[in-house]
Amino acid sequence: MDSKHSHTAISGAGLLIALGIIYGDIGTSPLYVMSSILKSGQVPDLIDAHLVLGGISCVIWTLTLQTTVKYVLLTLNADNNGEGGIFSLYALVRRRGPWLSAVAIIGGSALLADGVITPPISVASAIEGLRAVSPNIPTVPIVIGIIAGLFLLQSFGTQIVGKAFGPIMFLWFTMLGVLGTSWIVQNPVILKAFNPYYAYDLLVRYPGGFWLLGSVFLCTTGAEALYSDLGHCGKGNIRISWVFVKSTLLINYLGQGAWLLQHQGQQLDGRNPFYALMPSWFLLIGIGIATVAAIIASQALITGSFTLVAEAIRLNMWPKVRLNYPTDVKGQLYVPSMNRLLLLGCIGVVLYFRESTNMEAAYGLAITLTMLMTTILLTIWLRSKRVATPLVIAFAVLYGTIEGAFLIANMRKFPHGGWVSLAIGGALVAVMYVWLKAFYIKRRLTDFVRLEPYVDALKQLSNDDSIPKYSTHLVFLTSAERSSEIEQKIIYSIFQKRPKRADIYWFIHVDTTDEPYTMEYKVTEVAPDDVFRINFRLGFRVQQRINLYFRKVIEDLVRNKEVDITSRYESLNKQHVTGDFRFVVLEKFLSVENDFPTMEKLVMQAYFYIRQFIASEDQYFGLDTSSVKVEKVPLVIAPVREVALKRIK
Repeated sequence: MDSKHSHTAISGAGLLIALGIIYGDIGTSPLYVMSSILKSGQVPDLIDAHLVLGGISCVIWTLTLQTTVKYVLLTLNADNNGEGGIFSLYALVRRRGPWLSAVAIIGGSALLADGVITPPISVASAIEGLRAVSPNIPTVPIVIGIIAGLFLLQSFGTQIVGKAFGPIMFLWFTMLGVLGTSWIVQNPVILKAFNPYYAYDLLVRYPGGFWLLGSVFLCTTGAEALYSDLGHCGKGNIRISWVFVKSTLLINYLGQGAWLLQHQGQQLDGRNPFYALMPSWFLLIGIGIATVAAIIASQALITGSFTLVAEAIRLNMWPKVRLNYPTDVKGQLYVPSMNRLLLLGCIGVVLYFRESTNMEAAYGLAITLTMLMTTILLTIWLRSKRVATPLVIAFAVLYGTIEGAFLIANMRKFPHGGWVSLAIGGALVAVMYVWLKAFYIKRRLTDFVRLEPYVDALKQLSNDDSIPKYSTHLVFLTSAERSSEIEQKIIYSIFQKRPKRADIYWFIHVDTTDEPYTMEYKVTEVAPDDVFRINFRLGFRVQQRINLYFRKVIEDLVRNKEVDITSRYESLNKQHVTGDFRFVVLEKFLSVENDFPTMEKLVMQAYFYIRQFIASEDQYFGLDTSSVKVEKVPLVIAPVREVALKRIK
C-alpha cells in the first residue's frame, strides 16, 4: 500500500506516471478524429470551412463538458478507497438496488469490447502515416505484427517498459503542442472555434450535422480510462496533468483546423490532417513517435481489461479464470485467457476492417454505453452522498442528454461496422449475466446446517483408530457466511462419502469486500485442538492466494500457542514433524434429477458449459495442487416430484 500511495501523491514522478498510464487512448485521438469528421461530411473528404470550424468547436466543448467537467472534476470524487472504474463505482452503490448489477454488467462489457477496437485503430492510424512516404506500403501485416508482439509481451509484465511510458508520452504531447502552434500562428482565424456558436451551427444548420457527433465522440473515448486508473495515479496527479494534456490536444486540433482552412475547397485525397502538420524532414520521426504512443495507448487498454476482469471475478460476474502476477508491482496482473481472447479479437478486427478509417465505424459505439452506465451509477452515488436533489437531477438530465445524443449519433455506425463492437459487448454481457445469475441460484440451493450438533461427532471420528487416517489436517473451503453454519455437502463428505478422519478440521471462508485492498482474517475455535474456522476478508483487488494466507495464519496461531500442528503419529511426534495438510474442494455439477423453470435451466446449462473451458476453483484460490482433493457434488435445483414408475410381478 505504501508504494501505491507514493505514486498517488502529487509529485513530478506521479505526474509522469499519469501521462504514461491513462492518456494513451485519448492522447492518440488526434490521429483520426478530424479525418473521420471530414469523411462524414455532406461531401466526403471535402474540406469545408463550415465543417472545419464547427467540428473543432464540437471537439473543444466535448473535451470540456464530457472529459473535464464530468470525469476530471466530478467522477474522480467517487473513489472506492482510492480506486476507480465502473466496477469500483458499482461496489459503492450496489446495496441500493439489485438492478444496478445490470448497469454495471452493460458498462463493464462495453468497456471490454472497446479494448478489442482500440489497439487496432490506434496502431493502424499511426502506421498508415507511412503512406505519405511510400503510398503502396502494406500496412496490415505491420499492424498485426505490432499487435501480436504487444500481446506476447504481456506475460512478462510491463514493469520495465512502464517506466519509459511517462517520458515518451510527455514527448508525444509536447510534439502535439508544437505542431499545432506552428500552424495556428499561420492561420489564427481558427481560434474562432472556441465560440460554442460554431458547434451549435454545425449540429443544427449543417445538413446531417447531428450525425457528425458520432465522429466528434472519438475525441473523448479515453475519458473512462481517467477514472479506471484512479488507483494507479491519484486524483491530484490526474487533474494537474490533464491541464497539460488538454492544452496540447486542443492546440493540435486547432492546428489541424488551421491547415484545413488553408486548403478549403480541396479533397483530402487520402491525406491525414495530423501528418499534414509535419514538415517532410520530420515525417518519419513523427510516425515513429506516433506508433510508440499508439502502442502505449493499446497497452493501457490491455492492462485495464485485465484489471476489469479481475474485479468482475471477485464480484461474481466472470468465471474464475487463472490470474498471474508477473512482477511484484502492486496491481499489475496478467490474465492469460483474456490476453488470448483480446489478441484474437484485435487480429480479427484488423483483418475485417483493414483500414483505420473503416475501424472508425465500429469505434465509439460501445464506449458510449459505458459512459451512460457510469452516469447512472454516479447519479445513485450522488444521491447516497446527500447532494441536493436539484443538482443531482441537473447532472442526470445534462449528461443523459449529451451521452444520449452521442449514442443515437453512433447508432448510425451500426450497419457500417458498429455491430462488431455491440456483438462483442453482447457476448460479454451474456457471460456476465449467466455467471451472476448462476451464483445466486447456487447460493439459494445450497443447504446449510448448524455446525454445533456435529462437533462431538467430529471429535469421535478424529479419535476412531478403526478408520484409516485421511490427513493430519483436513481443510475445507466453505461458502457459509455465518461461523455457526456449514454446508450439508461438507458434512456428507466427511462422514458418509468416505469417512475422512483427521486430527484437526479446518473450515475456510473467503469474503470479498467492497473495499479494494482489505486483508483481514478472523479465527474461531469451534472445538479446542479439533475444529477451527478461519474467515478471510479480502478486497476485490487482492490476489486470492489462500494457500499462502492460510500458512501465514497457521504460523501466527503456532507462535501464539493457540494450536499444535505437530503430527500425532507417535513416531513422528517424537521427531516434532509437522503434520500434513490436505485441502478438499467441492465442485458442483448439474444433477440429471432436475425439474426447474426454463430460464434457470438455460442459465445453468450455459454456466456448466462455460465451466468446461476454465480452470478449477483450487487453481483460482492458489491452492497447492499436490495436496488438493476435488470432489464432485450434484447440484439439484428441484428434484422431479412425480415419477410414473409401475411395479410388476
